[in-house]
Amino acid sequence: MSQQSAPTRGAATLHDVAREAGVSLATASRVLNGSTRKVAESYRERVEAAAEKLGYTANLSAQATARGTAAIVALLVADIADPYFAQLASGVARGADEAGLVVTIAITERDPQREVRLVRALRGQRPRGLILAASRTEGADAVGLQNELDAFTAMGGRVVMLGPSPADTRSVAIDNRSGAAALGAELGGLGYRDAVVVAASEGIRTSDDRLAGFTEGFTAAGGTVREVRRAGFTRDAGYAAAQDLLAGDLPAGTLIFGISDVVAIGIMSAIRDAGRHVGADVAVAGFDDISTGRDVRPGLTTVRVPLEDLGYRALHAMLEPEWDATQPSLPLEVIVRGSTPPRT
Repeated sequence: MSQQSAPTRGAATLHDVAREAGVSLATASRVLNGSTRKVAESYRERVEAAAEKLGYTANLSAQATARGTAAIVALLVADIADPYFAQLASGVARGADEAGLVVTIAITERDPQREVRLVRALRGQRPRGLILAASRTEGADAVGLQNELDAFTAMGGRVVMLGPSPADTRSVAIDNRSGAAALGAELGGLGYRDAVVVAASEGIRTSDDRLAGFTEGFTAAGGTVREVRRAGFTRDAGYAAAQDLLAGDLPAGTLIFGISDVVAIGIMSAIRDAGRHVGADVAVAGFDDISTGRDVRPGLTTVRVPLEDLGYRALHAMLEPEWDATQPSLPLEVIVRGSTPPRT
């Protein structure tokens, strides 16, 4: 005699939760779908207990259709493996959790047209906001992005950019130029007179601002930037650029400024692999103060950017009905470590 299998139960619905909690469908919806209308605490506890018992999860697509936006914030980063973006994402996630939002992360791979395609695809999810944290690229490669952002805001979403942005777009300022200028001045004051900068491609705003600021500060302190190597924002780009420099005539006492800590760490590895010494022989500095830069030996001289605070502020720039675009940039701090000992 065959045994009939038990019927498979489908996913719990909002009606199921309301029935289990003994409340109206409207009350259950207000509790679970993020309504701003007040619900008595006793009802809220009953609804949440029923939802947990039944394994109910809100249908974000249905919420987006009903409200015009979903309880989602989309964060676009260049490279999630880069600790810079990982720390920044941590700050966004902290703020999103406090606000009851889910964070979706998309990776642009520093490709402006990929960023355009991602923004277009994300519009279909109707997130409440977009935070663009990837380095801004200026020029023809970025064509189409503004149209996509305009379409997104027309649907009721909010856009936040990190760093400089158009006047009608919310932004969280990072003063890369002044931070790099302070670094250049500090290293010039330590006695360095000859520097090489390993930067990203021309037109990437973060890199260009850091290069300009460092050159300004270092020159004012009596130093000379004798060469700029265009590489990228990765560890391997820094390693390859330094390897090429070391294959030539790189005098002892030269300072190499990597446009980011990740780049600078690649530079340090190339120096060691060439049989030379970081600090006493070839000095190295970076920018960002990622945790890895504190752990390498010698420690990496850098500019500290409060990355988690930056992400947290970006999330609130997206949430708040009114955002003061004139508020000051987050403070940056020069941190001198063993990779740039004083020159005597």
